[in-house]
Amino acid sequence: MKKLSIIGMPMDLGQMRRGVDMGPSAIRYAGINERLKPLFDEVHDLGDIPIGRPEVVVDKESNLRNLDLVAEKNTLLAEKVDEVIESGSFPLVLGGDHSIAIGTLAGVAKHYKNLGVIWYDAHGDLNTAETSPTGNIHGMPLAASLGLGHPLLTELGGYSPKIKPENVVIIGARALDDGEKDLIKEIGIKVYTMHEIDRLGMTKVMEETISYLKENTDGVHLSLDLDGLDPSDAPGVGTPVMGGISYRESHLAMEMLEESKIITSAEFVEVNPILDEKNRTATCAVALMGSLFGEKLL
Repeated sequence: MKKLSIIGMPMDLGQMRRGVDMGPSAIRYAGINERLKPLFDEVHDLGDIPIGRPEVVVDKESNLRNLDLVAEKNTLLAEKVDEVIESGSFPLVLGGDHSIAIGTLAGVAKHYKNLGVIWYDAHGDLNTAETSPTGNIHGMPLAASLGLGHPLLTELGGYSPKIKPENVVIIGARALDDGEKDLIKEIGIKVYTMHEIDRLGMTKVMEETISYLKENTDGVHLSLDLDGLDPSDAPGVGTPVMGGISYRESHLAMEMLEESKIITSAEFVEVNPILDEKNRTATCAVALMGSLFGEKLL
């Protein structure tokens, strides 16, 4: 029996631009329930993790923005994701900024010995307090999940690391900070930048990714940042980067992941309706979810 549980995480504490807290509402408004109900035996929308309207606080020691709050709210998300998996349902988390991945992965990874991660994103999100140009935690969730960074983030859920570098594949990277480039080389993360996607084609990139992760992992989490797509297809994101993955390539990637049956949890993040045009980005996110969960053209 195929069950899906949708969890909204309306958090904008990991960065400075307001509006991304409305991402889950925008995705619901774009028809996620109607789109996904035919693809599952049961679809449960569990509502949103309560975030409230907290004040922005910069941690004096680490210079990280909203450190305590991000850790506290992500702990709530981790507990909810854990519950969903325990109940035999597929967890689908709607963001919110990408710092929510710290909570999602803390909830997911305890259920797997070797969790794989596909990080579909223009950015590496591999910064720590030492390398971050901004102190924004939405640029750190992959590092934190690998056990690198502030203990409040790395130890979330009571264990660290959540994932191993050899089980991570980044797809769509085109804006990496110097510290992130060094780290990728140092710990050996597989990255398909836009150069590789252009040169090899999305089919080859996904074939290689699926085969690489199938070999070593017992589950795969998809963390899809809408800024992985080109801003012409997904304009409503906080940190758009030109020259991204196309809408069509993204559909192909999702369809290939569905065929492979390797994806065991997913999140779609950084939808900001304030920066969007007529909810295009949320509509795009919902369409990609359709492909990921088995919608067919014919």
